[in-house]
Amino acid sequence: MSKMRELVVLSGKGGTGKTSIVASFAVLTQNKVLVDCDVDAADLYLLLKPQVQEEKEFWSGQVAFIDKEKCIECEICQDVCRFEAIKDYVVDELSCEGCGFCFRVCPVDAITMLERMAGHSFISETRYGTLVHARLGIAEENSGKLVTLVRYNAKAVAERQRLEYIISDGPPGIGCPVISSLSGASLALLVTEPTLSGIHDLERVIGLCRHFGIPVLVCINKYDINEENSYRIESYCQKEGIEVAAKISFDDVVTEALVQGTPVVEYSDGRVSEQIRTLWQSVSNALNAH
Repeated sequence: MSKMRELVVLSGKGGTGKTSIVASFAVLTQNKVLVDCDVDAADLYLLLKPQVQEEKEFWSGQVAFIDKEKCIECEICQDVCRFEAIKDYVVDELSCEGCGFCFRVCPVDAITMLERMAGHSFISETRYGTLVHARLGIAEENSGKLVTLVRYNAKAVAERQRLEYIISDGPPGIGCPVISSLSGASLALLVTEPTLSGIHDLERVIGLCRHFGIPVLVCINKYDINEENSYRIESYCQKEGIEVAAKISFDDVVTEALVQGTPVVEYSDGRVSEQIRTLWQSVSNALNAH
């Protein structure tokens, strides 16, 4: 079997269109497993309509629990909790940060720290192939740890099914979940848009990719809404030695496809679909070169 290659599609901010592009890649690519690394706000499944085959609980972090039979209501725990998570000697799990301070100061050992169920991970089937995804619980943290679990599951699926590609829809920004989705990848495709914030965010995520030694391609989405800024992005990338793999036009057909819950390359054979096909060709060439 040829070497497994992992593509991560990133953007410095949300709303640039990376999920739509990943969904189209799902249509265009054979022999792959799909991954949604945006565990805080996963939405790739909305386009791929997966059927869940495997679901597991994700346990991470701790939450305080007060044993009412042991508690002497001394109020020490309530006084020291800077998160105001304890009221009337009951812990509010959403407010508790799991620091364990109350556990340490309780004079009668009435408080224990329990592992908390922080979300779920899934392995699902779509008509485009296997999708590995997850959902973090409300107000939960440790999304970087959950992303790592999702990527581990995806690699296991790829090895078991002897698949050539792992295609990941990464989270926005440059924080811990992005680092968890990026480290060790074969290639990063950075989707940006021709706005001032888009240019700034692109520079930040390029810096992150370089820190981890990940090769980079850039796609300018909706490039024709501001061609001057698109030119600035191209000039910046040229100066930095980064290839702009594609420029995708603004077109209402993308929104129409989203409303229908269908990847745009499957919904229409128009200009945008052709540009995405060209983008995938550049991406696959780059993946095969590494």
